[in-house]
Amino acid sequence: MGERSMRGTRLGASSLESESGIQPAARQDIRYNCKNGHSIVVPMSMEADVPPLWECRCGEFALREDAELPEPKATKPARTHWDMLMERRTTAELETLLEERLALLRSGRFHGRRSA
Repeated sequence: MGERSMRGTRLGASSLESESGIQPAARQDIRYNCKNGHSIVVPMSMEADVPPLWECRCGEFALREDAELPEPKATKPARTHWDMLMERRTTAELETLLEERLALLRSGRFHGRRSA
């Protein structure tokens, strides 16, 4: 391996390519304001799609200076166990099952524990 490495370089050394003749992309500074009073300046390319919201260092979302607050995305409400149960059974079926289980408990044949 020693024969293949270049003399005078080390692992993690800077690149051997020069930056002469390279034009950096045109930039714009986008200012965001947080509701906690923080101001953030983010440099972005002129060609970038600039988002209206940016996450602030405090964890809140900061709004771009020249933008309006976007409409919140529609989210589905969380499905509960009851909702999922009602997708599989009707109320009449559940009442029948309840009566069967109560009858087993009252008769003493069912103790509520499952045998392994």
